[in-house]
Amino acid sequence: MKHFKIEIDKEGIALITFDSPDVTMNLLSNEALQEIGEWTDKVADNEDIIGAVITGKPNAFCAGADLSGLGAIFGEAQKMKRDERAAMLYNELFKINDIFRKLETCGKPIVAAINGLALGGGFEITLACHHRIAASDNPKIKVGLPEAMVGVLPGGGGTQRMPRLIGAMNAFDLMLQGKMIKVDKAVALGLIDESYPASELIDHAKAWIRENPDAKQPWDQEKFKIPGGGPYHPAGYQTFAAASPMLRKNTWGNYPSQRYILAAVYEGLQVDIDAGLRIECRYFTKLMMRPESRNMIRSIFLSKQSLDKGGARPESQKKRPIKKIGVIGAGFMGAGITYVSAMAGLEVVLVDVDQPGAEKGKAFAEKELAKRVSRNKMTEGKAAEILGLIHPTTDYQDMKDVDLVVEAVFESRELKAKITKMAEGVIGKNAVFGSNTSTLPISGLAEASKRPENYIGIHFFSPVHKMMLVELIVGEKTSDYAISRALDFVTRIRKTPIVVSDTRGFYANRCVMRYIEQGMGLLSEGVKPALIENASRMAGMPVGPLSLQDEVAIDLGYKILKQTEADLGPEAVKGPTAPIIRSMIENHDRHGRKNSKGFYDYNGKEKRLWPGLSEFAPKSGLQDPQPSTAYIKDRILIAIALEAARCMEEGIVTDPREADVGSILGWGFAPYTGGVLSYIDTMGVAAFVARADELAKDMDGSYDVPDLLREMAKNGETFYGRFGKDKAA
Repeated sequence: MKHFKIEIDKEGIALITFDSPDVTMNLLSNEALQEIGEWTDKVADNEDIIGAVITGKPNAFCAGADLSGLGAIFGEAQKMKRDERAAMLYNELFKINDIFRKLETCGKPIVAAINGLALGGGFEITLACHHRIAASDNPKIKVGLPEAMVGVLPGGGGTQRMPRLIGAMNAFDLMLQGKMIKVDKAVALGLIDESYPASELIDHAKAWIRENPDAKQPWDQEKFKIPGGGPYHPAGYQTFAAASPMLRKNTWGNYPSQRYILAAVYEGLQVDIDAGLRIECRYFTKLMMRPESRNMIRSIFLSKQSLDKGGARPESQKKRPIKKIGVIGAGFMGAGITYVSAMAGLEVVLVDVDQPGAEKGKAFAEKELAKRVSRNKMTEGKAAEILGLIHPTTDYQDMKDVDLVVEAVFESRELKAKITKMAEGVIGKNAVFGSNTSTLPISGLAEASKRPENYIGIHFFSPVHKMMLVELIVGEKTSDYAISRALDFVTRIRKTPIVVSDTRGFYANRCVMRYIEQGMGLLSEGVKPALIENASRMAGMPVGPLSLQDEVAIDLGYKILKQTEADLGPEAVKGPTAPIIRSMIENHDRHGRKNSKGFYDYNGKEKRLWPGLSEFAPKSGLQDPQPSTAYIKDRILIAIALEAARCMEEGIVTDPREADVGSILGWGFAPYTGGVLSYIDTMGVAAFVARADELAKDMDGSYDVPDLLREMAKNGETFYGRFGKDKAA
């Protein structure tokens, strides 16, 4: 076999090791699944085998299903009529349940010896075993069913076996949120039966087999009762009665995968395990017929995975190591960049105007590392080692041997020019200089550089240690070498990079501005602030536009406004945003969450909309009646999507994968859509254009449809069909 190694000891116990070649992480591919069926038959039919232990390569039991294979199945299904498609998907998807069911009913005791990550389909293998033990001394091991996070449901029996093991309430807590838990918690819940040091796993697994020759799953035994009760048990009823409204509250009904998990468990626990598995597969099939699953798998898993590996690297370049960087500016952004870089094992020279400022930047890393130590996520020794990688200083000479510099001073063209010249006076000729600017065009900033070919924008999002996206902005003279080195850096610190062309606001902030702009516009039109915020969240955004402006800081928006006016003139800044931002800063000293006064009033973790927002309503007062949530959702999502389409038309973004992944990771664009261009493709370009034209009748230029979209609508095209790497997507 290609993916599994089988060794049978003298007692007749088979040790089956999942060890796919040429990969660090085992995945449950169609080929691996077929081999599971083959060795299951061998275990069942060979009288000399009394039981089997299943384990994996070190630190990598199985990370889950190979979703690229799932995408291929879906691609084939798309060519069929709807009924044929459903039948084909059901038959393909049920294969995994059929094989796992044969495993647990083979008549021999099967033990999972979990020595690495066991997630998704990888953990479902273990649930089909009669006993589960895991390494107690490997802190990297996590188990769980995270499928909902990429738009699917556990399709290998997870929705049926997990609640039968630990009860529906505990299973919902894990499956609906896609939680991945460590060994000690899994043992406490009953998902894992025992834990031992890794060196003892196999011996304990074999001992259990010898002691339990007639092992059966709990649900295959007489008088089996569901822990905590089923849907109509007095105790179980409370769980199911609460689950549906809680799910609605948290997802606004946007994520069918969570709804179908809930339904599969509810219906499956009322019948036997075999019927429950068929119910699960029907819901899985139904889910795969929906665009949300296809789009989420493509963007959140496949496209992100490709970009994380440097998929945007120019063909002329190859990956090179990054060992040491310089960070100029030890404020909030610079401190965050320093922390994530040191966490990735990079040496960091942190430069600030004075030593106390530089030390304060390092103190941020010290504080974050202390949190990790207190939560048992890191040892004190490891924290000290990471902290030792950070060298706070005022001396630019300390950067003479860095591979790359990230300038992270505030948005002032003059200051950035001064910093550029000072840094280039000491860094090596092959070092790349990156500016962490959020709006200023890179080509203009690069005018201060003696070597603009090595100058690039490296736009981090705040807070750096939590936000996963980094925009790499290519100026007029930026070389492929500079792009590649920036990709080396961003992938090394485990962020997701997208490469965009130069323009004011680049890609992400241009789109984010449209979001905030619509929030301000609705406010100035007399829409209640609470309706604006709640309808935006109902549309799938993580926070409302007013809350978002507070988080990114109103005074930052004010500085950007002033710099834009200085560069382009007062007439360049139009719309409702500018007067509201000016008034918040100049008249009310409201800077956002940073000074606890913004569109919200803040009291610790508590926040309430500021009553003074009524100032920005029209003189005629609030609208009566108020607009529908559907109208506001369209206003919000379509305005953002139109800006993304303009970016594609202008060549700011050229790959729909980067546009979609960037929209989800950068500003949280409704993940269930698969991203901003998938949203247009799924609606249909012609239907999208028609709705935008309806909105444009009563609006300013925010809803003007770019020529690219009208051409695509006329030709019946999609973004992934026209611009995608895979024309069949």
